[in-house]
Amino acid sequence: MPLGATRGGGGINVARVLNVLGERATAVFPSGGHSGRALEDLVATEGVPSRTVTIRGSTRESFTVNEEQTTLQYRFVLPGPLLTPREVDSCVHLLSTTAADARFVVASGSLPPGVPVDFYQIVADIVSDLGARLVLDTSGPPLRALRRGVYLLKPSIRELRECVGRELQTIDDQVTAARDLIASGVCEVVVLSLGAAGAVHVTAKEAEHCPSVAVPVVSGVGAGDSMVAGTLFGLARGWELRDSVRFGIAAGAAMLGTPARHCAAAPTSTATTHNSATTPRWVIAKGDRCASYAAVSIRSTAETVYGSYRSPSPSQRARSRRIRRSAADTMRRVAAAASGATDTEVIPFRTTCSARAGFVDTA
Repeated sequence: MPLGATRGGGGINVARVLNVLGERATAVFPSGGHSGRALEDLVATEGVPSRTVTIRGSTRESFTVNEEQTTLQYRFVLPGPLLTPREVDSCVHLLSTTAADARFVVASGSLPPGVPVDFYQIVADIVSDLGARLVLDTSGPPLRALRRGVYLLKPSIRELRECVGRELQTIDDQVTAARDLIASGVCEVVVLSLGAAGAVHVTAKEAEHCPSVAVPVVSGVGAGDSMVAGTLFGLARGWELRDSVRFGIAAGAAMLGTPARHCAAAPTSTATTHNSATTPRWVIAKGDRCASYAAVSIRSTAETVYGSYRSPSPSQRARSRRIRRSAADTMRRVAAAASGATDTEVIPFRTTCSARAGFVDTA
């Protein structure tokens, strides 16, 4: 099995996918030790703008193992560094200055040791004071500590169950729990990930279930973050919530078909073009293979899958299916180019199972 190092962390993943989609985003994160410097180098290599807080501890490292015979994926998350109160304050200050002109701020992931449990509430208050909107993806005590100020909250069904202390066995139960959070002032919108069942987006007045899509699965790493990025991409472009969420599901599905080590942000020189949301066109740029692969597998596939949502007639749905099959074949060809094979050689995905999923936040 090939080995490779890649950058990670929810906020970093969201920033790099947004940059691939064409929406500029800056990653803000603490960094320490050799692993921190390596992380900074990886982020810079991908062309993602970033600002960091130097900490005394070493940035956490984790690793993922893909078992080829069963196609199962195992994730090993190592303990994170202890942040001092001064380092936490520096993170808050850096966020305040970086987000001064932002329209949206994404906060994502668990909190490292030393960070107060209400840290995301502090972030929400700062973002609110700046006139921006906060998109939050977290769980456990930090989620339960929220009181106000979040625009969009993206829990999984398991995380929402733990937050409200109920089983939430039906869609009605899930919508009621989401509306309880909205009514209490915690957030304005809840986008609830249901794993293979899709997602439900809920506001005070509306609720809608968006189904997932069938894609070949290569790796689940970063798929949930890609869903957040795709949703935010739509919101930043002024799309309706339902269209933004559906594009988010499509972006998450595209990430499922992308080996994590090839998800680099595409520089402006990449020869990748798109005719429309439902008829993407691909060009493999020699000498920039990994960036081309990322642009195809995330952006084009997301737009292709998103287009299938908007097909009202049977003939258009059939056309969308043909496009998806073509997209899968193109992705294999670009994967071959990225690995150094010939332009015409088609290599299979390492993991050949299929799944109906737009993200990896399972119950």
